[in-house]
Amino acid sequence: MQVSTPRATLRAVARASATALVALPALSIAPSIAFAQSSLDPVIVIGTREAQPLSKSVADVVLIDADTLRNSGAGSVADVLRRYAGVQLASNGGPGQTTGYFLRGANTSSTVVMIDGVRVGSATLGQAAFESMSLASIERIEVLRGPASGLYGADAVGGVIQIVTKKGQGALNVTGGLAVGDYSSRQGDFGVSGSQAGFDYAASISRETSDGTTAVRGDRGSPSYNPDDDGYHRTVATARLGFTPAEGHRIGVSATQSRLNAQYDAYEFGPPADPSGDYRNRLKTREVAVDYRGTLSPIWTTTLQVAHGTDDSVTGLADAGRFKTTRDQATWQNALRIAPDQQVVLAYERLEEKADGVTDGTLKRTNNAYIAGYSGLFGPAALEANLRRDDNSLYGNNTTGSLGGSYALSSTLKVRALAGKTFRAPTFNDTDFPFYGHHDIRPEKGRSAELGLNWRSGASSASATVYRNKVKDLIVYTPDATLCPASDDFAFGCAANVGKATLKGATLTGAHRLGNWNFAANVDFLDAKNDETGARLIRRAAHQESVSVDYDAGAWSAGATVTDIGKRLDTAGNLGGYALLDLRATWRFLPQWRLEAKVLNAADRDVEPVYSYQGLGRQAWIGVRYDMKGF
Repeated sequence: MQVSTPRATLRAVARASATALVALPALSIAPSIAFAQSSLDPVIVIGTREAQPLSKSVADVVLIDADTLRNSGAGSVADVLRRYAGVQLASNGGPGQTTGYFLRGANTSSTVVMIDGVRVGSATLGQAAFESMSLASIERIEVLRGPASGLYGADAVGGVIQIVTKKGQGALNVTGGLAVGDYSSRQGDFGVSGSQAGFDYAASISRETSDGTTAVRGDRGSPSYNPDDDGYHRTVATARLGFTPAEGHRIGVSATQSRLNAQYDAYEFGPPADPSGDYRNRLKTREVAVDYRGTLSPIWTTTLQVAHGTDDSVTGLADAGRFKTTRDQATWQNALRIAPDQQVVLAYERLEEKADGVTDGTLKRTNNAYIAGYSGLFGPAALEANLRRDDNSLYGNNTTGSLGGSYALSSTLKVRALAGKTFRAPTFNDTDFPFYGHHDIRPEKGRSAELGLNWRSGASSASATVYRNKVKDLIVYTPDATLCPASDDFAFGCAANVGKATLKGATLTGAHRLGNWNFAANVDFLDAKNDETGARLIRRAAHQESVSVDYDAGAWSAGATVTDIGKRLDTAGNLGGYALLDLRATWRFLPQWRLEAKVLNAADRDVEPVYSYQGLGRQAWIGVRYDMKGF
């Protein structure tokens, strides 16, 4: 007789519970099951670049709303994305460490990340720094899973993640919170918001610190291992101000700034290798935008936005290298309501990018994009089509698009299909990094198709999506100098377009409410392989499940989430699967005050997110939160 270990039991519970919650709609025909009814249909923007009801979207869109963010008990933005949107993560240690992300198996550089409509991240690494973001400043997160280059251009291969900061409305509201946790962790935030006399305003500031633990494990023989703690401190501030001089017209200003100072493990080349130095990643990001949105006629709404952003990283010891990305972005978008249920979106977007630190000088490139989109409803059928032309000064022209449709089989069941072309632009490292990059490199190209089934009845919903994405001209390092430009600089290899990959899988979701109980689950199956070698792409798990259960009794609530991550291949060895159990509870002892407690990784599992790196063990938190409007 085989006895299950606690670890195996926890993972089995996650899989069984997630599968049961996703399959629960099949039982909805039974009269004995009654779910709470709700007429609310949340609005999203990411699916068409204009507001639309979530239920009408042809694309596979996940909305993580304010209530979910506030009550999730999650430890970071990345954890929220993994739990509710099925994003896989690869982190060089615990909180504050550099975090990679894989949406539908696509590379980190193949997912667009935006804050309030402004593209963010490093143009040298090709990724956004989730480790520098704070949940305290976020109102909601929208995730579009699937091909989106037809709307958002380069890098929207796996999809798009749109983070929306808080916006003021109604009477003055003041919020704040303080919490302490294991590993000498502390966090606090303060915010104010409201609207009056045509003005709306919102501002927040948050501070988080932690001593952490050593980022590199001591049992893998890594030359970077240093037993000292690798902590971090992070400060994030946001502000949004708007003025509505007349109904249907708003002028707005928004700003976000983050400062991260995180220790990490590395070593100086010897011999012998010396890992004793105080290595730090000092990252400062800033985004400022001015926008106008106006209804010029019953059929015409126009939006103008001008934005400036920087991603400034200083990484290493005292003589650390500095890499800075500067982006200037201008967008003019027009929505034309050509019929009550039909809309055309026409937009022009200009993006200027600069990078310092890759070479002795400043690298520059500009991109001009022209976008046309259509969305329409025809009784039970819906149609969405998008076409985009990108003209880039560095890597040339690219035309992408997508076409999708859905059909309501009943009042609760909808089938949908979507296909699109995508491309991933070379980073400045790919084109100019010494002894690696060159200007012969081409963008990666992709073709993606998906088929989905969505069910919704009152406060309950479920979906199933299968997808297949073929990517060619993968940009990878090759040691074969014959594939590189003729130069002594590439005697040991270079960046090259030498790979092909197939990303295919299935995503299942379910959310149900039964009285005071709330249930949610995500199940992701992924088969991401190199077509030429047949090997699985590194750091992608074949499966990942997350199931959450919450009970709300009014004055108090309690909940738990189990996230199960399967085995993964890494460059230096295989990574074992693991399951995380997170617990949370709140007590509203006064209308505007509540105590909050949570235990992350409650089962104290050994987490190895990347080979030779480790996450935190069990971490308990206790805190208090205030909301002037009440909970």
